[in-house]
Amino acid sequence: MNQPILIVGAGPAGLAAAHALARVGQRSVLVEKEDRLGGAPILSGYAKLVPSGEWARDAIGGMVQRVESETLVEVRKGVKVAAFDGAPGNFTATLSDGTSVRAGAAILTTGFTHFDSLNKPEWGFGTFPDVVTTTQVEQMISSGQGVRCPSDGRKPKRVAILLCVGSRDRQIGREWCSKICCTVSANMAMEIREELPDCHVYIYYMDIRTFGLYETKYYWKSQEEFKVKYIKARIAEVTSDGDKLIVKGEDTLVKRPITIPFDLVVHAIGMDPNVDNKSISSVFGVDLEPHGYLGRGNFYGNTAETSRAGVFVAGAATGPETIDDSIAQGSAAALAALGALQPARASA
Repeated sequence: MNQPILIVGAGPAGLAAAHALARVGQRSVLVEKEDRLGGAPILSGYAKLVPSGEWARDAIGGMVQRVESETLVEVRKGVKVAAFDGAPGNFTATLSDGTSVRAGAAILTTGFTHFDSLNKPEWGFGTFPDVVTTTQVEQMISSGQGVRCPSDGRKPKRVAILLCVGSRDRQIGREWCSKICCTVSANMAMEIREELPDCHVYIYYMDIRTFGLYETKYYWKSQEEFKVKYIKARIAEVTSDGDKLIVKGEDTLVKRPITIPFDLVVHAIGMDPNVDNKSISSVFGVDLEPHGYLGRGNFYGNTAETSRAGVFVAGAATGPETIDDSIAQGSAAALAALGALQPARASA
């Protein structure tokens, strides 16, 4: 019988890969280190997704239910791959619980890690309770409690969203753009204004990168319909006067200092390489790219390839990525892995 395909990581890309394989009758083993499937959208409690506007718990939750009910997908939660040996068509993965899994190929959909704002201390996170991250605001919205100041539960009258926290910052070793933060922040600003019509929302930015078709739906709509204010600026620090949070910086359009008080300051945190990537690279024998993400092989031959034959990769494991593109890449990686098994199928 043909060996199953091993999928490591059960976020959007991994779920898409498992479903795609099942649809063509191919068995897979889906390994997830957490005790829940769904990756960051579920584990971090995302609210409404860009660009569909669907709640993460419904959209990604639906993908989870579909995979968990699929008889051709064997789901293994709460375990990691400790060792991976063999050759295409005949790999053996040893799991952290001591069990072994035979596989014809592997797909790495191990995702990313949210930037830790403690690495940007001058912007107030960890010092002032009302300095939060976009992920925390997502959790406020998805929980139904609404956007509130953590210090005392009050509704904020003025909110600042600071872009590129943990992105495009050489001083802290994050030179890359995290791709989705501008759009997510514009969407979040509109959600805040919708919930709190009297709240003034400011977005501080270096550049706005609502790429592709997102420009109209998020950048212009947030300004023209929801009256979100955009300030092109360099932030120096976030402090407090004992009552309000104070955002200090320079307006880079008019070249003058600006100091504005806020009730709530939100860090639009970027996407870091998965903290486990060095281990994943070692276990699976695949290369990392210079920033620490999993390296991809021939972009124009097979974009899912890694440096090791029979091992494929998809989604934010390879760098900052949108959920929609991660899903598409997961399906593409499934096709690539299935194709790699064809010689084995022919000789079976």
